Amino acid sequence: MPRASSPTRPGSRAARSTTGRWCWHARPMRTPEATRRRAATERRGRRAEWLALAALMLKGYRPLAMRVAAAGGEIDLIVRRGDTIAFVEVKARATLVEAQGAIGRVKRQRFSRAVRAWVSRNPFAAALTLRADAVFIGGRGWPVHLVDAFPIEGL
Repeated sequence: MPRASSPTRPGSRAARSTTGRWCWHARPMRTPEATRRRAATERRGRRAEWLALAALMLKGYRPLAMRVAAAGGEIDLIVRRGDTIAFVEVKARATLVEAQGAIGRVKRQRFSRAVRAWVSRNPFAAALTLRADAVFIGGRGWPVHLVDAFPIEGL
């Protein structure tokens, strides 16, 4: 008698969901409206990152990298001032309250994983102070920089 949890059994829910997940022809196509919305969101995010970088540079930070993807996570900005490297998460929403609530537990875990990967590839950073900052952009106001916004897990 086959196991009830076997995903390879024909007709099982897992077998059907795998088809939808991996076959391009089985997935619904993205509508032009959804594609336009996604592109607009991407542009807003990039604009917010540049605005955040400009605000940090006015505070004396020097950019080291932007949009670093590593180990399943992404770091929006990496900046340095003195002997401190700040890994910055940028969040832009309609209001500052929404922006501040947008960094959840899973996002912090992915962010920390990406930071650990970046530090392992850049050994000069081990001798410096490392912290996770956040820049929140809400509405039309100036970006709010939160120093040491959350701990970097596993570092």
